[in-house]
Amino acid sequence: MSDSEGAVVEPQARRESAADDDDDGEGDEEEEELDREKVKILPEATTEDGTCASFQILNEDHTLGNALRYVIMKNPEVEFCGYSIPHPSENWLNVRIQTYGKITAVDAFKKGLGDLMDMCDVVEDVFTQRIREM
Repeated sequence: MSDSEGAVVEPQARRESAADDDDDGEGDEEEEELDREKVKILPEATTEDGTCASFQILNEDHTLGNALRYVIMKNPEVEFCGYSIPHPSENWLNVRIQTYGKITAVDAFKKGLGDLMDMCDVVEDVFTQRIREM
């Protein structure tokens, strides 16, 4: 689960609706392998107790960074969440999370990703409903 650049965050199980869309099952292993390389924990910026951690997300920008920061900061167990794009020519996003200690930064990160996905699902459902009503 780790390499020279840091531990890889395990991807969450695919949601049932996403699994239903892929009938033949081909490409699932390839997609999971891509997901494993998408997010890494930076070990040099992570505390031993897990309350503080930095994550590196490949091929993302301010669109995900700002939305994810906002959602993670809504968690009352999170003390700090910030993100940065180190340089415009570098193709990754750094996210830093510090918690009060009741949960780990990895748990806060996973919850934030899940909450953001849920918010996007609601927006998509309402949008689709309104289009059908037209």
